[in-house]
Amino acid sequence: MKPPDERIDAVNDAVAEPLPALAGAGQAAEGFEALYRRTFPKVYAYVASLLRDRAAAEDVTAQAFERAYRKRRSFRGSRGTPEAWLFGIARNAALDELRRRKRRARLETEPEDIGSAGTEDQAELAVRRETLRAALATLEPRERELVALKFAGGLSNAEIARVLRISESNTGTRLHRAMEKLRKACHEHERD
Repeated sequence: MKPPDERIDAVNDAVAEPLPALAGAGQAAEGFEALYRRTFPKVYAYVASLLRDRAAAEDVTAQAFERAYRKRRSFRGSRGTPEAWLFGIARNAALDELRRRKRRARLETEPEDIGSAGTEDQAELAVRRETLRAALATLEPRERELVALKFAGGLSNAEIARVLRISESNTGTRLHRAMEKLRKACHEHERD
């Protein structure tokens, strides 16, 4: 067995190891640690929007990054960006969790508002959140997933297409339809 110091160095070297397909593609090679630091907030937000449970989202996000780390040598840049590859893994992990539960989880607490506003602004923000939450509940699961990938995940339509394995034009069309339904549901909720 290797001494503890040698094992720590080996792990650190593996984490810093660049993703294989980017290393020779004329782009600056990005290590897994850099990919993790850059994408963690978006992946977590996406998974949390699917699961609607903060604790489960933390666990599933950790699982997704662990799976990605184990599969890092299988990444091929010709098949998409590292973000699309990672979101595909996160999506599968979240769907596994939803299948395991066989039910939809509810968000237990409101996400923290970093730009905390005054009490009047907070009241309006709470009303807007409730309106949006009610409108999102009217969408089909596939439509909610598109909205989550676009806005919580921050992915481009091309990246979403790779994650969902549909064409980019189909992604744009479905996203447009989902957003129209969302707008209509928001306006109907505001009138009530």
